[in-house]
Formats: sequence, C-alpha cells, structure tokens
Amino acid sequence: MQMNRFSLFIVALLLSNLLLAQKASESKSNAISYWLTKSDKSVLLAKQNSSLRFNTIKNSFPAILVDDQIKAQTIEGFGYALTGGSAEVISRLNKNVKAQLLQELFGNQEQGIGISYLRVSIGASDLDATVFSYDDLSAGETDPALTKFSIQPDKRFLIPVLKEIFLINPKIKILASPWSPPAWMKDNNNTMGGRLQPQYYEVYAKYFVKYIQQMKAEGITIDAITPQNEPLHPGNNPSLLFPAIDEANFIKNNLGPAFQKANIKTKIIIYDHNCNKPEYPISILNDTAAKKYIAGSAFHLYEGEISAMSTVHTAHPDKGLYFTEQWTSSVGDFGGDLKWHVKNVVIGSMQNWSKVALEWNLASDTSYSPHTPGGCTQCKGAITVVDPSSYLKNVSFYIIAHASKFVPAGSVKISSNTVGNLNNVAFKTPQGKIVLIVENDGSTIQQFNIQFKNNWLATSLEAGSVATYVW
Repeated sequence: MQMNRFSLFIVALLLSNLLLAQKASESKSNAISYWLTKSDKSVLLAKQNSSLRFNTIKNSFPAILVDDQIKAQTIEGFGYALTGGSAEVISRLNKNVKAQLLQELFGNQEQGIGISYLRVSIGASDLDATVFSYDDLSAGETDPALTKFSIQPDKRFLIPVLKEIFLINPKIKILASPWSPPAWMKDNNNTMGGRLQPQYYEVYAKYFVKYIQQMKAEGITIDAITPQNEPLHPGNNPSLLFPAIDEANFIKNNLGPAFQKANIKTKIIIYDHNCNKPEYPISILNDTAAKKYIAGSAFHLYEGEISAMSTVHTAHPDKGLYFTEQWTSSVGDFGGDLKWHVKNVVIGSMQNWSKVALEWNLASDTSYSPHTPGGCTQCKGAITVVDPSSYLKNVSFYIIAHASKFVPAGSVKISSNTVGNLNNVAFKTPQGKIVLIVENDGSTIQQFNIQFKNNWLATSLEAGSVATYVW
C-alpha cells in the first residue's frame, strides 16, 4: 500500500511538472516583444518591459488582423544611401568610434539595426564634396574607348567604408545609380542637365560594365543599378535629362546587351524618380524588347502618391518595385518626420509591393555637408558626425531601424488591415517570426487589438508613436 501511494505521488508530481512546463511554453509562445519610439523623443527604439500576450478573450476594440497565409513580395532589404559625403564624414571618426558606429548600423539584431541594403552613386551624387565621373577629360576631349576610366575617386572614402561594412554583413546588397554621365558624352558638355548623345549610348553601356567589374575586383558586388537618378530632374548638380524613350532605347539596344555579353547578372531597375509619373516606367515596360532586361522600377516620393507603385505593379506584376530615396530636412520636426516617413516610406512602400525601403543619406556633418556646389544644403543624415569621437542618431535612423532591425532580407510581406489611424505592415521572417510595424497617425492615443490565428492581444499606442511587435 505504501509503495502504491508513493508511486501515485511520483506520477502526480511528474504530471504537475509537465503541466507547469506546458503552461510556461504556452506563455512563452503567446508572448509578444515590442519596441517603441515616441514623437517627443522620450522613447527611442526602446524594448518595452510590459508583458503582452495573446489570449482568446475578445473585446470591443478594433483589430489589426494579421494573416500569414496571404503573402505578397519577398523583401530584399532596408537601408540608406551611402553617399560619397556620408563615407567621407564616417571616415573622419576615430577608428574605435567608427567601428562602433558601423556595428550599430550593420550588425544583427543583438548588435545593431541590421541594415541590409545600401544605395551608392556611380560617380558623384550631389552629396559628394566635388563633382566627378570616372572618365573626366579636358574640354574638347573624348574617350570612346574609355582608356582613362577609373573608379579611383571612390577609393579614398567610399570603397574603404564599404569594405568595412561587408566584414560586418557580407550579404548586404548594393544598388548603384549615376547622377550624370561624363560631361563629354552629353549634348551640353556640362555636369548639370543636358541629354546623353545617342552616339555615346554604346560607350556609356560599357562604362556601366567597367564600373561593375572594377567594383567586383575590389570585393564589392553591385546587385542592381538604375540607368539614371531622377531622370526628369535636370537641375541638380550633377544631373541628366533622360526621358522614358531615351532610357528604353538605351536599355534594349545597349545596356541590356552589354550586360548579357559581359555575363553580368546585376539587375537593371528603371526610372528611380517620383511617384507622380508611373507612366514613365510603364511605358518602358510596355516595350517588350526593353522589358526582358529589366528587373523592376524604382521610386521616390517628393511628388505623387505612394499608391503609384501599385499602379505599376498592376500593369506589370511580373516586375519588382523598389523605394530608393526620401530625404529628411535639417529644418524638419522629429515627430512630423517620424510619422510621415514611417507611414509612407516604410509602411506605404511595402503595402504597395516594394521590395526595399531606403532613406537618403546615411551621414552628414553638423553643417549638412559635404555637398556639391548647387547640391542639397539641408539634407540631414541618419547620423550626424559631430567630431572624431562622437556622433548623433537622427530621425531617419529610427525610421529605418523600426523595420531593418526586425525584418531581414528574405522576409515575406503578409496581410494586415488598416484600422482607423493605425497604419501598419506585417512580415514573416525566414526564421518564422511575425513582425508588425504600427504607426499612430492620429492625434490621440489609440486602443486596438492585434489578432493572429484566432488569438487576440489588446494594447494601445500614443499619438505619433511607432511600435514594432514581434512574436
């Protein structure tokens, strides 16, 4: 009898421990971690200690329904433009401080914000200290054989910084865009404006080939290029007017065949300008001879509506979409910029089929330099390099970090619905985690539910705040 009682006690104890373990496991699986940024800067990408858990108890709050069975595009990355000026100011930092900054930017979730995509300029952008191409000549000279082509100008700052970044994240993807061809290829022989002369289309295609090959020789793979940054804005320094018909002809007759001949796998992405002209990329993609060389279309949002990306997707659903630039101003308001950029650049672009979301320059100094004569004087970097031993994180850092830290390349955008002023987007990561980014665009605190697989979680978000939920 005593043995039986003892045996029953042991069985009961084992069952009790099993139930406790099961409850602990269920509690852990139902738990949600979340990170918060407030518009008043009192909380900045801070993991919250509040215990949030799914349950089956319903309430009257509106619900964001997340459904991982409804899938859309696969994400290639989040990040910034590493302009020549950005690389220059980062290079001014002391060795240890620079290493710390790059780890914070490009390290994984435990060590940084996991930037997975960068845009660089082919030649100078307007955020380089000087205007240059890779084949600059004296007035009246030409170089159709590109014998003087050299990426040497990038070897001072840009390439060394890129090499350090690749050591931290070898899988980071690079998109490269020219602001202007060499002036001698243009009909106005000037770095600003003008058009690429048709007689140099073939030469310019070889210029791209040489650029990709020489960067590869430096250990830097260029994943994608656009033929021209902002082709309908010839007033920047440098810049080029490149109408859709010109870009289509260049791609189908010159650039695409040149890449094919040189066995270059770098993607060709068209347009790279504002959302007010979806007809530009659509007209090029309607040209089947050009379309076969094209991976997708790129957009900015200084004009137009972000929904234009879906307009292009509807016309050509077999081609990718990329959001590649949006700047924050030195005179901007943190709270206003946080709301607008998360709503449009991160959430809006992803809800309209974008594979990437990129802010503009990664870093600047305290006077918003360097920039070319006539270049942007108010472009505020995600990072401000104050002096060789210190830097500041600005609003653009947090805009991108709310996505990049939690949504690695290879994640898939999944379904979620807009509820009132709560703009949101959801993803499923390669590790099987669900990530939901929510921005309260209203003027009051919002109470709501997150609903997932018949489980509910009641929570709230203050006006102007952004939260990233992970489970």
